[in-house]
Amino acid sequence: MQPFKIDVPQPVLDDLQYRLAHTRWPDELDDANWDYGTNRAYLQQLAAYWQTDYDWRAQEAKLNEFAQFTAEVDGLGLHFLHVEGKGPNPVPLLLVHGWPDSFFRMLKLIPLLTDPAAHGGRAEDAFTVIVPDLPGYGFSERPSEKGYDPKRMAGVLAELMTKTLGYKKYVAHGGDWGSSIVEQLALHHGSALLGIHLTDVPATHAKSADKLPDLSAAEKAFVAKSKAWQEKEAGYQKIQGTKPETLAYGLNDSPVGLLGWIIEKFHAWSDHDGSIEHTFTKDDLLTNVTIYWVTQTISSSVRLYYEAMHSPTLAAPTYTKVPTGFAIFPKDITPAPREFAERFFKVQRWAEMPRGGHFAALEAPGLLVSELREFVWPLREENR
Repeated sequence: MQPFKIDVPQPVLDDLQYRLAHTRWPDELDDANWDYGTNRAYLQQLAAYWQTDYDWRAQEAKLNEFAQFTAEVDGLGLHFLHVEGKGPNPVPLLLVHGWPDSFFRMLKLIPLLTDPAAHGGRAEDAFTVIVPDLPGYGFSERPSEKGYDPKRMAGVLAELMTKTLGYKKYVAHGGDWGSSIVEQLALHHGSALLGIHLTDVPATHAKSADKLPDLSAAEKAFVAKSKAWQEKEAGYQKIQGTKPETLAYGLNDSPVGLLGWIIEKFHAWSDHDGSIEHTFTKDDLLTNVTIYWVTQTISSSVRLYYEAMHSPTLAAPTYTKVPTGFAIFPKDITPAPREFAERFFKVQRWAEMPRGGHFAALEAPGLLVSELREFVWPLREENR
């Protein structure tokens, strides 16, 4: 383990400003709104803020307030946060992000989890929090070989937790790709897990749901919604799962192209009343995208879709016996019913949240932390 601080070279930021100032904007239909993709008027507004008002150095300083490290795991330099809990016997908690984000997704959770007494909670609910950047994401090294699918990602994180950090037992939480990776942790490295907590049932299960016997009415409705969503909204999956490199040439070269590709997902998948900034600040949106830009990880991040699509592991039916909790947020992509989750997981807690969407850790951190505390409380005795 080596201490790590983010320090983006100034020429990288200067180049970003130059590219933003010389954007070539495409045309747009007068009444396009968000129907054809990212709305141009909003994207121009956000890009102008990125160029003239956004302060990366201020955001960089905020990121560097968290204890960060790098370590070689599976032959790769892995970047991660490791923040000690303030309380008696804090439980180690691994937080696993998805796409299109990085360790940044989890930052609002950390103070609430590590120091609950300072935020209206009980000291005995404290966690020691570990937040890695997945290989090929954020400040972790980019893989140079094929095969980094969710199963291999899980192996990397298992090595980080048990060998690098020396934890014998821990809890893992994830959403989006994080839920698939945490599921693989439970399937292949479950002996070190007290429990797992997810915000969604991994999407691979929904894709093969037609083959399952005796679907309930709620499950049939879920499968129908999932199919409709795949037809209308999942074009990005097809591109990233089949020809990710072709896409990456444009996104790695154009900051506005990268911004438009990612912001559309935050707009479509989050809980808001039509204005994305009622849920996220401009600084939140741009810090997430700037991390992609300065690390040049859009290509390596979207390759996870290709690896998963070509992985025989994810196509196999599974069931994990590790105790599992779910926090289901209403504006997530296609929330599954409990009986569907119980086909694959040993569900010990199921909570349907009053608000929030796909990026729950950023949208409703207090609600998510409360559920994590409730789920883990009965498991704490095993960590003594």
